[in-house]
Amino acid sequence: MVRFNPKARLDQSRVRDAGSGGGGGMGGGLGGGGMRIPIPGGVGKGGLGGVILIVVLFVVAQCAGVDLGLGGTGGTGVGTRAYSPARLTDEQQGSDRYASCRTGEDANNSQDCARVAIENSLTDYWDSELGGKFRPEQAMVTFSGSVNTGCGAASSAVGPFYCPTDETIYLDTTFFDDVLEGQLGGPEGSFVEFYVLAHEYGHHISNLLGYMGQVRSQETGPQSDGVRLELQADCYAGMWAHHATTTEDASGEKLILDLTQDDINQAIDAAKAVGDDYIQERSGGRVDEEAWTHGSSEQRKKWFMVGYQQGSLDACDTFAADRV
Repeated sequence: MVRFNPKARLDQSRVRDAGSGGGGGMGGGLGGGGMRIPIPGGVGKGGLGGVILIVVLFVVAQCAGVDLGLGGTGGTGVGTRAYSPARLTDEQQGSDRYASCRTGEDANNSQDCARVAIENSLTDYWDSELGGKFRPEQAMVTFSGSVNTGCGAASSAVGPFYCPTDETIYLDTTFFDDVLEGQLGGPEGSFVEFYVLAHEYGHHISNLLGYMGQVRSQETGPQSDGVRLELQADCYAGMWAHHATTTEDASGEKLILDLTQDDINQAIDAAKAVGDDYIQERSGGRVDEEAWTHGSSEQRKKWFMVGYQQGSLDACDTFAADRV
């Protein structure tokens, strides 16, 4: 399993807990112009068909005219507006959940503190990779029940997502045990969450590099723009994993000492569990390729491994690939 450097110092400045927002049903989604991805099997009907909504790792946001082209109508494409990261609301300042997360040793002993360490590692890696094109995500916000975001109100039913309007990653951490493992039969292990966080951070990188602006159609299917964007985030997650043990804290101490093959296997198994075909089968429906919005299990595993094995931005340009 991942082993953090006990000497490393953690930066808590971008990790927040918003606490409990007071509920939110299975059909809960993004208001204020935001909308959800259409999920095979339907949502809000109970059972797995309702739960499937939670496993989408990227929520379509149409905030202030933004349309990522993965579902719904309207909007002009992400590339048509400049994002100004929003200041954290009082709610997002939240609780002191991460106050004790100061060192890599804390990260070795606490999944909350490990989350801080992974955020630090992702930020350090992408700063090194992108240079002047980089800025960190505004925040990584955990919550329970519901939360207000730059893309509108979201409930726990939405699952982990990145909101491009406020450049923030949101997640209810009960998702991993309750849904990914419990409902979908996905793997257990700390690196499952780290893969998801790296995927969401990958959406932030796609945002910074302008790839979100290339998602202009509302088509679905295995070769659609929306699927290419999702697979790019998987590839970026693999890139970070490839370089994770080289990342450092502000003083130059390594953040991550060991990342094992078992960790990589957890990421691959998690990618399988959130493949569109796997979710369709799990919901009791037939596999309908033309309804895919995130890619099949094989596509997701493939592109994570492309990033992990090749470790370059060019290799992760899913929009340039003839087929993904």
